[in-house]
Amino acid sequence: MQGKVEICGVNTSKLKVLSNEEMTELLRRTKAGDEDAREKLIEGNLRLVLSVIQRFDNRGENPDDLFQVGCIGLLKAIANFNPDLNVRFSTYGVPMISGEIRRYLRDSSPIRVSRSLRDTAYRVLQCKEAMVAEGGKEPSLEEIAQRMELTRQEVAQAMDAVSAPVSLYEPVYSDGGDPLTVMDQVRDIKNTDEQWLERIALKEAFQALSPREKQILILRFYDGKTQMEVAGQVGISQAQVSRLEKGAIGSIRKSVALS
Repeated sequence: MQGKVEICGVNTSKLKVLSNEEMTELLRRTKAGDEDAREKLIEGNLRLVLSVIQRFDNRGENPDDLFQVGCIGLLKAIANFNPDLNVRFSTYGVPMISGEIRRYLRDSSPIRVSRSLRDTAYRVLQCKEAMVAEGGKEPSLEEIAQRMELTRQEVAQAMDAVSAPVSLYEPVYSDGGDPLTVMDQVRDIKNTDEQWLERIALKEAFQALSPREKQILILRFYDGKTQMEVAGQVGISQAQVSRLEKGAIGSIRKSVALS
C-alpha cells in the first residue's frame, strides 16, 4: 500500500490534520448534535484510519475494503467517545478501528474455524507485532509461545487458521516462459515413482495367478473371510485353501522382487 495516493476515491496526500484544540471543539459540538462538526471530525481523522490499516497490508486484503471498514470503526469511536475524559481521541479510536478491521477479517475468512481459535490467532498476531516493534526482528514460534504462555503447536495452529489459502496454480516464479506454480513445488509423498512401480508390479503379479488363486485371495483379503469360510464357499478343504493362499502370496512376492 506504500505510495498509494488514492484510496476509496480519497486523495490521501490531501487529508486534513486536526490540532488538539480543533479536535476537542469538534468532539463537543458533535456530542451536541452538530452534523457539520461531525463531518469535519470524520474528515480530520481519515489519516488515523489510514495509519491503522497499514498494519494489515500484509494480509492480502483489498486496501479500499479495509479503509471502508476502518471508517466504520471511526464512526463508532466518534459516537462512543466521551470528550470529558482526559484521554486523547486517537488513544480511544485506534483500538476501535483495529477491532472493526479484525472482525471483518475474521468473519470474511474463506476458511471457517472456531471462534476461540480465531480469537487466539489475532492475539498471536498482536503479540507478534508488539515483539517486532520491540526487538526489530521477526520472533520465532517458540518466542511467541513463551510470551503468550501457549505451546508451540497452539501458536502454529492459530496462525494457520487465519492464513489466506493459496491456489495450487498460483505462479511463484516466471522467467518469461511457463511460470512455476505452487503445485510444482509440492511433493506428492503418496504417489511417488517407486510406489507406482510397486503397484504396477503387484497388479501384474496378481494377474499371473490362476483363477482359483485370485478368488481365494479376494475372498480372504478383500472380503475378509476366514479360511474355513473360503473353503465352504469354494468347495475345497481348509488345508487346500491354506496351501493355495501361501502359494499365491509366494508367487506375488517373487514376482515383485524380480521386477
